[in-house]
Amino acid sequence: MAGAARARRNAPPREEVLAAAMDMIAERGLEKLTMAALGREVGMSSGHLLYYFRSKDELLLQTLEWSEGRLGAERGRLLAAGGPARERLDAYVDLYVPDGHRDPHWTLWLEVWNRSLNADDDARARQAAIEGAWHRDLVALLAEGMSRGEFRKVDADRFAARLRALLDGFSIHVAIGLRGTGREQVLAHVREFVADALLVP
Repeated sequence: MAGAARARRNAPPREEVLAAAMDMIAERGLEKLTMAALGREVGMSSGHLLYYFRSKDELLLQTLEWSEGRLGAERGRLLAAGGPARERLDAYVDLYVPDGHRDPHWTLWLEVWNRSLNADDDARARQAAIEGAWHRDLVALLAEGMSRGEFRKVDADRFAARLRALLDGFSIHVAIGLRGTGREQVLAHVREFVADALLVP
């Protein structure tokens, strides 16, 4: 027990560990993120990390939640900025789509969802919460755009589900580096879809 108490006193803040994990994914790739390597990065043993996170799956999920929290704050600022709903929808899409091949956030997202095949109910609920936040914000923006006459009258929930499915598919192609689906090409496809399906002529 004394060792555990000492570990708690000497441990870096949780956010520092999660930020270090994200930096390692960005700089070295997910395959280099081991508990031992992360421990060396933050000055903790892999045993101490396991004490806090229980498993690598939990570490990855908490890192994704931390990264999503930062994205969520940025998304909130973009959507609350005022101005035309179309411009804010473009900003939402821009934030959603990966920066390019091996985008660290999307690399992590793909790994967490791949591991979710064997995840428990709590982990699945936390993953669903991440998706739900993106969905709710998009539904609210669509509803606002319709109320202002910028967007056609659509079922906001259904349209948001379809638009996010389109974004997810294209984003996976960008993140894995599929030839012919670079970020700019994807953004052009999405802009064209939005113009055809949503904008008032």
